[in-house]
Amino acid sequence: MASPMRSLLADPDRYVRSFRLFLQRSTEHQSMQEFVERQLPGVLESIGNGKSTINVLSVGGGAGEMDLQILSKIRARYPGVTINNDVVEPSADQISKYKERVAQASNLENIKFTWHKETAYEYESRMNAEKKTKKWDFIHMIQMLYYVKDIPATIRYFHSLLEPQGKLLIILVSGKSGWETLWRKYGSSFPLEDLCNYVSSADLPKMLDSAGLKYQLYELPSHMDITSCFVEGDKDGELLLDFLTETLDFAKTAPPELKHQLMEELRKPGCSEVRDGKVFFNNNLGVIVIEP
Repeated sequence: MASPMRSLLADPDRYVRSFRLFLQRSTEHQSMQEFVERQLPGVLESIGNGKSTINVLSVGGGAGEMDLQILSKIRARYPGVTINNDVVEPSADQISKYKERVAQASNLENIKFTWHKETAYEYESRMNAEKKTKKWDFIHMIQMLYYVKDIPATIRYFHSLLEPQGKLLIILVSGKSGWETLWRKYGSSFPLEDLCNYVSSADLPKMLDSAGLKYQLYELPSHMDITSCFVEGDKDGELLLDFLTETLDFAKTAPPELKHQLMEELRKPGCSEVRDGKVFFNNNLGVIVIEP
């Protein structure tokens, strides 16, 4: 009999390995880069008007790949302005990689980095305890809303920190992605241990409308090659399956019937597209830009 399923987050090292493999096999970062190149300049159009300093808050900044690209666009739009970039990130490993990236990068003059090793909730609690309400010109939360307990409250809190011309940018999986299909059908079978929420861009308009917030939505096409998931015993395939199901050693611990159904589902059009003998999972992203 299969051993009980455990959350992938119970093994941080395997989680990070599966996440890095996901980034290698998917067009996630390319899709975001395209957004940063094409649409972000319009979003940044007025955040720093007339200012000598622009304050940027990165919530869940990870290892900083996307942060540095966003900062380069802000610098291009507001040359010569000082940028204070604060990063909220709970993983020491990710912060250390972020710092390495900054140390190796050129063109970061005028940008001051401050890292806070804490979750979004810990940041909010600390600010409230210190009675601080620092305001920000640009706040971004990329692929991090899955890890907060109360999503509407988190959005409301960070939105309340925006300057009058500021913007809050949220990126997460699209409601039209394979993730949405997978979570809707099998989410209740995965061992979440309340460390993670299933949330997609389809869930946000309702929350934002009820809070009376103005926003714009963008859809970013993205896919991930999951062909190796269908090769029995393939180590990379097993790691990707762990990432898709948020389950530690899914291939070895899932009940056979659940594993069989999930593997069937992953091939279907609701989740993936089969091209040239390869299976590409629909990893589309949703971008929400919230006005002050």
